[in-house]
Amino acid sequence: MAKITYIEHDGAEHVVDVKNGLSVMEGAVKNNIPGIDADCGGACACATCHVYVDPAWLDKTGDRTAMEESMLDFAEGVEDNSRLSCQIKVSDALDGLVVRMPESQH
Repeated sequence: MAKITYIEHDGAEHVVDVKNGLSVMEGAVKNNIPGIDADCGGACACATCHVYVDPAWLDKTGDRTAMEESMLDFAEGVEDNSRLSCQIKVSDALDGLVVRMPESQH
């Protein structure tokens, strides 16, 4: 299990425990975290779970896949640290992960 901090665009923080094997998106949805819409349910078929990974965690969250890159083309405000949270699998190595949500997912 990993403790993950989700930070809304307005700065509101939500620190929750997320089970290993779930995605960062699933952790947000299961804990009613506002700011991650997850319209496609985690199928990497939209960009409504867009997050900014804290720079200190980029190496631990892995690289974007080609499909993820393609979906991020539909997101607003994409940065170098942008990821789709449905594509980040939770493990003990991500204990302490910090992600920030963009102003809008649409």
